Amino acid sequence: MNTNRIADSSAPFQNLASVVARLRESRESMHKIRHRGHVRELPSRVVVKQVVEALAAVLFPTHYGRADLHDTDIDFYVGDTLSGALAALSEQLRRALMFSANEDLVQDPELPAKAHALTERFAEVLPDIRAVLVSDLQAAYQGDPAATSISEVLLCYPGCLAVIHHRLAHALYRLGVPLLPRLIADIAHSATGIDIHPAATIGGSFFIDHGTGVVIGETAIIGHGVRLYQAVTLGAKRFPSEADGTLTKGVARHPIVEDDVVIYAGATILGRITIGKGSTIGGNVWLTHSVPPGSNLSQALTTST
Repeated sequence: MNTNRIADSSAPFQNLASVVARLRESRESMHKIRHRGHVRELPSRVVVKQVVEALAAVLFPTHYGRADLHDTDIDFYVGDTLSGALAALSEQLRRALMFSANEDLVQDPELPAKAHALTERFAEVLPDIRAVLVSDLQAAYQGDPAATSISEVLLCYPGCLAVIHHRLAHALYRLGVPLLPRLIADIAHSATGIDIHPAATIGGSFFIDHGTGVVIGETAIIGHGVRLYQAVTLGAKRFPSEADGTLTKGVARHPIVEDDVVIYAGATILGRITIGKGSTIGGNVWLTHSVPPGSNLSQALTTST
């Protein structure tokens, strides 16, 4: 069954063949955008979303998997779910590897084996990912007086969902997987309104409260025990460019936020600046310069300087 097909109309369209032919001309010659001109096998957003949901169930089986699991069957559920998720992930990794910037892998007969090996390496770090996620959950529970339990945080907090996606995407990013981490990040962004680039480095006990509108850029570095509120931006102040005008890629251009920093709603922090350990940045502050450890900035202070 083709779920992408719209229900047939009773009246045929006479210009259908002409439109299809012109679309082919645009797609194949005039406006061709296919990667390297010939890559058709894109990662599937639908499948990747299913993989992430399955991995979340592997990490937290009774919260994101099945609520009726018991000690006698939980390991069987986790093993079966993980096996299926990794098989699907391996195929998505194979497709993603075609977008490597370093070599043309499209015709590489070893591509499935390379994807399988990367998948195994990713699986090895899942226990570590769970450990840091538990620290994030505890930070959310301890940092929000409205939270009544860890389960409430897991099931109801969009910041928790976004961080789970980020931890998984960041692990794939560190393995050198192209495209797929960005796809996972955008799936989280669509679901939560929280936009975290998968390359951003984020320490444990991280809590995003409320979350909508939070943006964390590619080269941002966030320490341990940091708390952000809604609409916080950790962004770039400017975008360096090459001689031909194209933007320079990979330049460190986002903030460094040290341990135990709190950044309140609407704050905008731009450029490669450092927010010192234990600082508090007030709501709606616009900050483009570094501040020492223990700073306490409010909007009135920053606008008067």
